[in-house]
Amino acid sequence: MTANSPLMSNRIHQNGFVTVAAASPALRLGDPAANAALIIQALEKAAQEGVEIVVLPELCLTGYSCGDLFGQRTLLNGAVKALGQVCEATAKLGLTALVGTPLEVNGRLFNVAVAVSRGKILGVVPKTHLPNTGEFYEQRWFASARVAPVAEVELLGQKVPFGTDLLFQATDMPDCMLGIEICEDLWAVEPPSGAQALAGATLLCNLSASDELLTKAAYRRDLVKSQSARCLAAYVYAAAGAGESSTDIVYSGHGLIAENGVVLGESERFRFDLALIVSQIDLDRLAAERRRNSTFFGAPVAVRPRVIDFTLGVPTGQTPKLRRRFSQHPFVPSDPHRRDENCQEIFAIQSTGLARRIRHTGLKHVIIGISGGLDSTLALLVTLEAFNRLGLDRKGIIGLTMPGPGTSARTRVNAMRLMETLGITAREIPINEAVEQHLRDIQHPPGKHDITFENTQARERTQILMDVANQSHGFVVGTGDLSEAALGWCTFNADHMSMYHVNIGVPKTLVKHLVGWAAHARHVGTERAILEDIVATPVSPELLPPGDDGEIAQQTEMLVGPYELHDFFLYHVIRNGFRPSKVLWIAEHAFAGKYDQTEIRHWLRSFLNRFFSQQFKRSAMPDGPKVGSLALSPRGDWRMPSDAEATAWLAELG
Repeated sequence: MTANSPLMSNRIHQNGFVTVAAASPALRLGDPAANAALIIQALEKAAQEGVEIVVLPELCLTGYSCGDLFGQRTLLNGAVKALGQVCEATAKLGLTALVGTPLEVNGRLFNVAVAVSRGKILGVVPKTHLPNTGEFYEQRWFASARVAPVAEVELLGQKVPFGTDLLFQATDMPDCMLGIEICEDLWAVEPPSGAQALAGATLLCNLSASDELLTKAAYRRDLVKSQSARCLAAYVYAAAGAGESSTDIVYSGHGLIAENGVVLGESERFRFDLALIVSQIDLDRLAAERRRNSTFFGAPVAVRPRVIDFTLGVPTGQTPKLRRRFSQHPFVPSDPHRRDENCQEIFAIQSTGLARRIRHTGLKHVIIGISGGLDSTLALLVTLEAFNRLGLDRKGIIGLTMPGPGTSARTRVNAMRLMETLGITAREIPINEAVEQHLRDIQHPPGKHDITFENTQARERTQILMDVANQSHGFVVGTGDLSEAALGWCTFNADHMSMYHVNIGVPKTLVKHLVGWAAHARHVGTERAILEDIVATPVSPELLPPGDDGEIAQQTEMLVGPYELHDFFLYHVIRNGFRPSKVLWIAEHAFAGKYDQTEIRHWLRSFLNRFFSQQFKRSAMPDGPKVGSLALSPRGDWRMPSDAEATAWLAELG
């Protein structure tokens, strides 16, 4: 099979991506021949960009603002002839286009979208909702789809399906199904795209001629975003440009591409030349979202569509390439302002959850282990906020630092200074002697620093926390985070356990930002300086002796792997439901120049092995607040048997 074959298998399609564009060509009002040439130029430009599906504006073959010229057969005949030229161009270019034109059917005139693919007319979708208020007079010229007299029309010598019940299915990409609506349809109380989505459409396309008014662009953007989110779909919107008549109103050529509530691309408005925006839709992700959404898959399908098959393929002469960019840290917004907003919201969720639990128990004390590391620091700051919300004396927060064989001077000092500076009740209880005695009791060889040596310390600390909680009539606040729960990077019946796990919804890559945000938003002076040093401290369980210089010798990421990779895997394997082979592929793009494929594959295998094998810990996890769209609580988001096998997932990686 040649590289130009429309049936060519490529990794873009295999991994669920389709390349789309919203195009608003320059326009000559009432001149279909000239408009056909301009549309073909737009399609040629799109093909050069690797675009597979192009959405063009409403009535783009004639212009939307032709008025009573729509009653002239000269214009209507010219539009049909121009459509034929565009259709031929799609055959040469190897792509699919949605073209707007007036079309006479059995003596009635309809405002329609024509789907053409590789030289073939797939179908014609008439507009349903015809605006007839303010500046709009569409009912003067056009009939609504509600009174369409036939289900099939003859167009350019082809028998073509006609109606609003048409969906277009790519045979070479099962998750790619097109639904079409026209301009005002989106503004209606029940847009046709809603029923189309429930019937299987994943890519909703709107051919529009929306004019520009003050604030209308923002409203239009919100409509597109919300409809894509409501339908768990992608939405491509192409509006008529500035070449339309300016007799009383102005058009801007507003193009939008959205995916499940996120705008992926938006065109520059008010251009007189071609406005073209290109993006890639992750149909694989949309399919996963629909599978997991009971509201979506539980809704009745109101429309039984006629499904028209077509071959998506790739544009002639083009090599498919990945255009989408994937953040290395999907849990952490790249925009500083949005990141700060998220941190504030997460902090409020955590502290409110803990405050509610404190109110329910009626207790005045909580106990928390303070190590001088990020997780326990975040838990302490959240606890302090909860006490402030409830008007409780912060002395009721009992912080315990429990230095052991692996504790470094830096974390020990930071733990004590932080507690003292924040004004909570601070206690230090060394565990060396207790650990040594216990190891002697179980006849553990001296100097053998194995998993027993490490877990003995973790369990001794938890025993102390629980006993002090009994002693003070309080409860223990846990410090472990979402990433540790995913990997099982906690000691069973030790740091794995608490009475309330405030950090359990926060991934490791976000913990550092939360502490940093709190340092600058809620603290000053010495408090801020201590928090900043904690943020700069390497992540470590500190269960092995420090180096000769007294510094941390045991760094978590040297053992379990980079948390930024594990959080990337967690987000895309568990949250998005992607296959491991796809996660490997997009990780190669996201981390290009930082980790090679061998490293990524190694840590992805490690993640999968650990995620499956450590489910038994998550099955016995304490309560804790969900803060984002991903959580692993066995009572909430994630129900998985503890003896499930990772074999099929690992096999995908080879």
